[in-house]
Amino acid sequence: MNPSPVNSAAKPDIVVDMSDHDMYGNPSRERLSSLDIFRGVTIAGMILVNDPGDWSSIYSPLRHSEWNGWTPTDLVFPFFLFIVGVSLVFSFSARRNRGKSRSALMAHILRRGVLLFALGVFINGFPNHYNPATLRIEGVLQRIALCYVIASMLYLFCGPKARWAAVFTCLAGYWVLLRYVPVPGFGIPTHGFPFLDPNRNLTAWLDRKLLMGHLYNHTNDPEGALSTIPAIASTLLGIFTGEWLRSNRTHSQKILRMVFYGIACFVIGEIWSIWFPINKNLWTSSFVLLTGGLAMIGLALCYWIFDAHKIRMRLADFFLVFGVNAIAAYVLSELLAALITTVSFHSAKYGVITLQGWTYRVLFAPAASPVNASLLYAVVYVLICWIPMWILYRKRILLKI
Repeated sequence: MNPSPVNSAAKPDIVVDMSDHDMYGNPSRERLSSLDIFRGVTIAGMILVNDPGDWSSIYSPLRHSEWNGWTPTDLVFPFFLFIVGVSLVFSFSARRNRGKSRSALMAHILRRGVLLFALGVFINGFPNHYNPATLRIEGVLQRIALCYVIASMLYLFCGPKARWAAVFTCLAGYWVLLRYVPVPGFGIPTHGFPFLDPNRNLTAWLDRKLLMGHLYNHTNDPEGALSTIPAIASTLLGIFTGEWLRSNRTHSQKILRMVFYGIACFVIGEIWSIWFPINKNLWTSSFVLLTGGLAMIGLALCYWIFDAHKIRMRLADFFLVFGVNAIAAYVLSELLAALITTVSFHSAKYGVITLQGWTYRVLFAPAASPVNASLLYAVVYVLICWIPMWILYRKRILLKI
């Protein structure tokens, strides 16, 4: 990551130059406030649900759905991919306006994708699990990298109709693959085994074939190779939304369009789930539509508050700090979590215990019931990650890849 002043001419990759005034009405070259705040809410949520004090005691809404179905936690990652799509519309438009050619943009896209993927693999092994035979290859940043690269190429070289066709192909094609293609050794879904069986679906089989020994759950991976196909559609939905926001329509027209399409996607996703269940681990097509619709509605609400009406809310400042350095905040949270769960020592009371376990048992467990203590730990962890991001924000520094 390279440091860059917020107001420098070389804007970071996800900067959105859209307004002549900031969120408080002061003249400046400013980012789209609603997008930064929405991104900040998403990153704060991602850190919160990834780092409870005790997994067995966390509130159920802060857990991922075990298999079919969804919880608020399952919205976090698809929201971020949606935001990636929105952001790249403004970023690429700004670069093209500065005279960047398509070939230069492609070099930038590929470089950023490789760096994001490599950073994700580095996080998977941090601090001392870099055994080539067992190092997990797939992951959150890796999926972001793949979706970013493919969606960016579709944006640069294809028109809206072709991109809508790509969304349809990704979603319908993925459904056909999981529903009708025989899985070697198991048979045809619904005939040889239950549809979307956790270990006997085509996605899990392919992951074992390609990356056995490098998977999150040993037999499957929630960021599997095949399920990246519908995840690309999540990013493309963000691209369409970014184009609506960048258009010359009025604030009301933009908001109504996002809300209309958001409701439509949500309803279609719910209906499709009757035949193709909503499943975050497999990133099913119904999951894409449901989460994409909710993301459109959420961004529309933020846009109505912070850009259309320019309402000042102090709580928004908290999320803005995360939003302007989103990748840095996520990387910090993952590295810190890996470090404190790896460092261990001997305690007279608890025996050998990790730093994370000791902190939770000594500072949080005595303060509240198990469920509330776990939530309190998660909230404090978010605040700890926020502090260095606040320092960067105060110094007007953005970290970019």
